[in-house]
Amino acid sequence: MTSLTIDPAEVAAFNRLAETWWDESGPMWPLHRLNALRRDYLARRLAEYWPDRPAHRPFEDLDILDIGCGAGLLSESACRLGGRVHGVDVAERNIAIARQHARSSGLEIEYEVSTAEALAEGQRRYDLVLNMEVVEHVANLPAFLENCCELTRPGGIMVIATINRTLISWLAAIVGAEYILRWLPRGTHQWSRFPRPSELEAILATHGFSVEDQVGVGVNPINRRFRLHKYLGVNYMLVTRREGRDGSGRT
Repeated sequence: MTSLTIDPAEVAAFNRLAETWWDESGPMWPLHRLNALRRDYLARRLAEYWPDRPAHRPFEDLDILDIGCGAGLLSESACRLGGRVHGVDVAERNIAIARQHARSSGLEIEYEVSTAEALAEGQRRYDLVLNMEVVEHVANLPAFLENCCELTRPGGIMVIATINRTLISWLAAIVGAEYILRWLPRGTHQWSRFPRPSELEAILATHGFSVEDQVGVGVNPINRRFRLHKYLGVNYMLVTRREGRDGSGRT
């Protein structure tokens, strides 16, 4: 698969990790902890945009794209919250494991090996685009975000989770997490690719998106508990909205 935004080395790395995705005590344990935190935050925050949905299924009937879905942690959560989920990843092993796990869990999720670039060439658009821990791994950030913006319906929401490019993030996410605590395999991240919130906001603004909310994510290294806070210097999330009509999936 060729693409202007794919880094083959990144794809190979995640293919090697594919078998560990659903092992909560394995190298992907931070994503399991993060997933629960983000699921609850998104269910609460996004209910403001679609208030007519049941409280226990805030994504009812929404078309959701989970771009860079890995083996489906967040895709499955979004499905359980009522969404029609399309999970996409460039790593074939991730998608194979995601499909297998969804079947064993009795969930109907559409998974596909593809790219944002390829999807944007089609006609399909989404109410909600989940763009979690992907932007720091792509080869061409502006091109990748342009495609993701195109995939979001007018009035729709795109949520981005990533890591800020600061001295603190280099110490925490690379030196601390990869070398000292060994929470992540060495080489998982390249500090130079971490985008600042202002950089993302500037790119998104050129495509008619505004930042509706931003929140930092922190972790206690002793008990490994994640929490939300106002500090954006390391991990953070942006909730962004495309200008236009309500992205409810209705026309």
